[in-house]
Amino acid sequence: MREEDLKYFRCPRCKKGAIALVSNERSEEEGLIEAKLKCHECNSPYSIKEGVGRFLPNDNGNYTDSFGLQWNLNRTTQLDSYTGFDVSKKRIFQTTGWPSNMEGVNILEAGSGAGRFTEILLKTGANVFSFDLSQAVNANYKNNGKSSNLHLFQADIMNIPLEKRAFDKVMCLGVLQHTPDPYKAFKSLVGYVRKGGELVIDVYPKRFSSMLSWKYLLRPITTRLDKKDLYKITKIVVSLLLPLAVILRRFAGKIGARLLPITEYSYLGLPFSLNREWAILDTFDMYSPKYDKPQSLSTVREWFKECGFKDIVVKYGPNGIIGRGILGE
Repeated sequence: MREEDLKYFRCPRCKKGAIALVSNERSEEEGLIEAKLKCHECNSPYSIKEGVGRFLPNDNGNYTDSFGLQWNLNRTTQLDSYTGFDVSKKRIFQTTGWPSNMEGVNILEAGSGAGRFTEILLKTGANVFSFDLSQAVNANYKNNGKSSNLHLFQADIMNIPLEKRAFDKVMCLGVLQHTPDPYKAFKSLVGYVRKGGELVIDVYPKRFSSMLSWKYLLRPITTRLDKKDLYKITKIVVSLLLPLAVILRRFAGKIGARLLPITEYSYLGLPFSLNREWAILDTFDMYSPKYDKPQSLSTVREWFKECGFKDIVVKYGPNGIIGRGILGE
């Protein structure tokens, strides 16, 4: 984070105070690495640690701990620059409908994970503000921290430390279903969209078939396990079952892929070793989060209507339900 970035931030405690630099303990060409910050109004303390602005009022032991674990262990797994495939790029542009050139556009990315989508957004030339509640921000910084158009910080989606109505586009992919209250999180994001600006989300679909999947059958057990132990178990199970999962998908398609309690991505053309990395990551991602609250098409459509959006599009997409709309003037 750079000192000039601070002008965009507001105190998450008092909701109005600007953020000031108190002391710079370490900096590099990319910006401030270690620094102390405070609110101009209420003097609440914040910091920059490992290059990332930290705006969490309380200790970060929270419901996102599993995401911090998985993204730091699999920091590069889903980056297009690492895989050589354009899976993340396709998902962003298919979901959002945005152009590939967004020079000067202010974008807020809520729930960045390790930065697989951050990487793509940065290449459009947009001014990207990206955050996550978990320690995944550390992985994102290692992946994308040298980009001059990235403003990376750690914060709660329910209490975002930025100026309201400041963003042309707000994007939140694969996150809302993992919050304690998806609608409340959605409404929080709305507050940062400028009039005439755009909000794009995707969420897991609430369908009868999905609710009968292995994930929802096993989560009552797996969510009670220690996350590190669960990750070790996941690696073992995926390594044992992946060859069979590939065969089942090859001969029985999606139905075959659902017969085993793991994910696999041979249909994307991934080589076996990379398929294994993705399978471990996403299988853990299925069973570890504290919250998993899928939504229906009608519910997501109602969210957008209630919050004053127009040109609303709600449909099934590559990762569940896509919702997007333009905020009315």
